[in-house]
Amino acid sequence: MAAATTTGIASTAAQWKELILKAIDSNSHLKHSSFFQLATIGSNGRPSNRTVVFRGFQEDTDKIRINTDCRSHKIEDLKHCPFAEICWYFTDSWEQFRINGLIDVIDGSNSDPVKLQQRENSWFAGSLKSRLQYLSPDPGLPCISDELPRDINLDPSQGPVGSFCLLVLDPDQVDYLNLKINMRLAFRSCKSENGDKHWTSERIIP
Repeated sequence: MAAATTTGIASTAAQWKELILKAIDSNSHLKHSSFFQLATIGSNGRPSNRTVVFRGFQEDTDKIRINTDCRSHKIEDLKHCPFAEICWYFTDSWEQFRINGLIDVIDGSNSDPVKLQQRENSWFAGSLKSRLQYLSPDPGLPCISDELPRDINLDPSQGPVGSFCLLVLDPDQVDYLNLKINMRLAFRSCKSENGDKHWTSERIIP
């Protein structure tokens, strides 16, 4: 049951998740609504930002899934600093979500069988075309030819290749802005004594 606090409303449920699911649904006719920006910090102290694809929430949690290439620069950034922030703007409903949290990098060397299964599930959830990109040359290297390799083949039943990586962002702060009604909400997570995750919300000045 929700209870009033000095900072807002405390709840075990992620209220921002309900808002984002509603935004995804109301903007579903726009293809770009499934893309958001992911910002990381490199070992040189500089930020890096790129557009990635929303791959859904992890089972019945508020954790966000992202597929990526183990050879991309973002992996090195996350090894240096595992915290990252998502910025997701829905152009039709004028809603922005800034989601900050810790990212778990799950590659083929992970020792947790549950996480390896999650990685495999995410691999097979993608299209064959999207899976083929993980067989391309290392991203970021100089391009010595204008032609892409044509002899790349992949068995549709084959499991994740070594370069495929699942990122799982566990949010602890969410900043929500609705420009249509000029409303901004700040969500913060906390842990109870038994380790359960709770969220507090507070309306703040836009």
